[in-house]
Amino acid sequence: MSQYENVTAVILGGGAGSRLFPLTRERSKPAVPLGGKYRLIDVPISNCINSNIMKIFVLTQFNSASLNRHVSRTYRFSSFSSGFVEILAAEQRKDSPDWFQGTADAVRQVIPHLRD
Repeated sequence: MSQYENVTAVILGGGAGSRLFPLTRERSKPAVPLGGKYRLIDVPISNCINSNIMKIFVLTQFNSASLNRHVSRTYRFSSFSSGFVEILAAEQRKDSPDWFQGTADAVRQVIPHLRD
C-alpha cells in the first residue's frame, strides 16, 4: 500500500493563456503542444504519477475540448487500480452561478467533488 493512497492532486488547468496567443487560439494553455506528442498538462500529471500520487483532478475552464480529449486518451490506469486522471470543468450552479474567479475559488468550487 502506497503512503500516498489517500492523497488527491488538484491541477489547475483553466487559464485562458492570453500571453501564449496564438498557440491558445483554439486550445487551453495546458493543451499547448510540448516536444511533439506531449502537452503542457503532461508535466504536472507526470510529476504526480512519478510521486505515486494516482488520484488526479484537472480543473478546466477555457477552450478545454482538446485538453479533455488528450487526458482521456493518454491516462488510463488498470481496472485493478484506484488511480485516475479526471477532468473537472468549471460549472455554473444555483449556489455558485459564476465561473472560476481565480485559483482559490476554483478549488473551493470543486470541494464537493473532492469529498466524493
